[in-house]
Amino acid sequence: GFTERDGQRRMAVAVAEAITSGGVLAVEAGTGIGKTFAYLVPALLCGGRVLVSTGTRTLQDQLFQRDLPAVRNALGIAVRIAILKGRSNYVCHHHLKRNLAEGRFERREEIAELRRIERFAAISASGDRSDLAGIAEDAPVWSRATSTRENCLGQDCPEIERCFVIKARQAAQQADVVVINHHLFCADLALREEGISELLPSAATVIFDEAHQLPTIAANFFGDSFSTRQLLDFSRDCLRLGMADARDAADWSALVDSLELAVRQWRLVAGRPGRRDVAQLRGDGAHRDALGRVLVCLGAADDVLGEAAQRSRDLSRLALRAEVLRSRLTSWLARLEPDFLPEPEDESVLWCEVHQSGVTLHATPLSVASVFRRQRETSLRSCVFTSATLAVGGDFSHFTGSVGMDGAVTLELGSPFDYQSNARLLVPAGCGDPADEGFARRLVDICWPLIVANGGRAFLLCTSLRMVDRIASLLRGSGQLEGSDIELLVQGSAPRAALLDRFRKVAHPLLIGSASFWEGVDVVGRQLSMVIIDKLPFAPPDDPVLSARIEALRRRGEDPFAGIQLPAAAMALKQGAGRLIRSEQDRGLLVVCDDRLVTRGYGRRLIRSLPPFPLIRDPVAAAHWLAEGD
Repeated sequence: GFTERDGQRRMAVAVAEAITSGGVLAVEAGTGIGKTFAYLVPALLCGGRVLVSTGTRTLQDQLFQRDLPAVRNALGIAVRIAILKGRSNYVCHHHLKRNLAEGRFERREEIAELRRIERFAAISASGDRSDLAGIAEDAPVWSRATSTRENCLGQDCPEIERCFVIKARQAAQQADVVVINHHLFCADLALREEGISELLPSAATVIFDEAHQLPTIAANFFGDSFSTRQLLDFSRDCLRLGMADARDAADWSALVDSLELAVRQWRLVAGRPGRRDVAQLRGDGAHRDALGRVLVCLGAADDVLGEAAQRSRDLSRLALRAEVLRSRLTSWLARLEPDFLPEPEDESVLWCEVHQSGVTLHATPLSVASVFRRQRETSLRSCVFTSATLAVGGDFSHFTGSVGMDGAVTLELGSPFDYQSNARLLVPAGCGDPADEGFARRLVDICWPLIVANGGRAFLLCTSLRMVDRIASLLRGSGQLEGSDIELLVQGSAPRAALLDRFRKVAHPLLIGSASFWEGVDVVGRQLSMVIIDKLPFAPPDDPVLSARIEALRRRGEDPFAGIQLPAAAMALKQGAGRLIRSEQDRGLLVVCDDRLVTRGYGRRLIRSLPPFPLIRDPVAAAHWLAEGD
């Protein structure tokens, strides 16, 4: 099935030149270029060790299990390959055995699931949870069968000889090509910054696939967070290990109940779901008081665990966790004082995110460019960044600046697919202002006839979960679904993987989703032949990190709209549009229900960032075009 593609060849040559010269390359490769093989061929031929980092575990597995073996076999060379994931992806024999022996379970099904994991661990060579079919990778039971950085016993573990994490790291040290993910790369980078031994083997070249995700992942990773979830995980471990290893040392139930009550009170005081900036947090005395009560309970747990730590290795590790949590919360309380003065070099944004079930305090760096720049200067290894979305109208500066690689060589390769014949972009006239109360109703009125004309087989991508719920409610309440053969699939009604599986199987699906469906979804052919985007994906105005970055640019006399907001929206729009045409035979309609795409000056820049879709404004003409394809 090989097809010669000029873009793929040009990318492979550029990657080879970057590797041999020790340079930095950023490549935007449109859908259909074949970028994976374009970077794997020179990577395998270069002779030095290469790290290939991806944004998702799904692509990580695909590279290791399918793409790398295919390229290696085609080249006929003996290259050793390995895959390395974070610790929580591997079964931990010690924690699995302890939890089975103690028999404390919240659900009856957990014991059966843990027994399945036990049988899997006994015969698996990797211990990788993704290799076990039948138990979802995000199932709660995995927390009882894996370890974390906080509770791993390290060299003191009685099961260290069988440790899957150590085996995976040893295999990586011996391999020529190691497939990792961005989170693991950032973890290694953080250790290097602290002068601690690295997680990853040294390498001459690092290739970042799905590179557009790297700045966000790095910003989250190099920041600091403190959450109700961390506290509740700690309290559960405290009760379990205290009762098992030092029952007589304390009233563990009372200790944990007090802490969990304080955590619940913190969530109640935090208010409705949403985001709070640092000014709101520092002005909220009740919030700080609630955190103070949590600190008192943490202190009590820390004191008890300090006395009981010698009873077992697990309690010793738990005592260290308590000490760290207590110290971190003390630091957070100091930072939230109204008169707190940050260090001059501190460029972190303090903010809070309130969910339905919990709260997270964040300290997010304004930029991670300096971290990547230092890594590049000290390691001197070649770096290749590639994605379908790195440039805005041919300009890479937004991305290269965000990762501290301003001097990178850049290459933009458009998709080889025939968009002029096989695709259309509809910007319906009359949608009105997306902020208007009646916008969702107008969107449904305009798009429903198109959905019916296409027999479903559509994604309706929204820029917020609120809009997902609003549109789904309108469709269900209007009676339009009754009498039609369209099956409605809504984000949140089932796990993401289950919704996508259902979408691929049923005859006339309509999937309504938000952020998690904008990228990393590949449905080839007629089954996904229309993508509707509710509005231009500008970041929400209540985002405290975005607000702080905008203010920082203003202080430097720069234009934050052109420098941050527009490039981010362009890349997000391109990701959403990229769900539509996935092969040479695909034919489809992209609908963007936002007049600003054609009425505002910046709209032309956004359109130039998209593949060359012919533009139409009339929904009736779009319906006729859809009918021509049947």
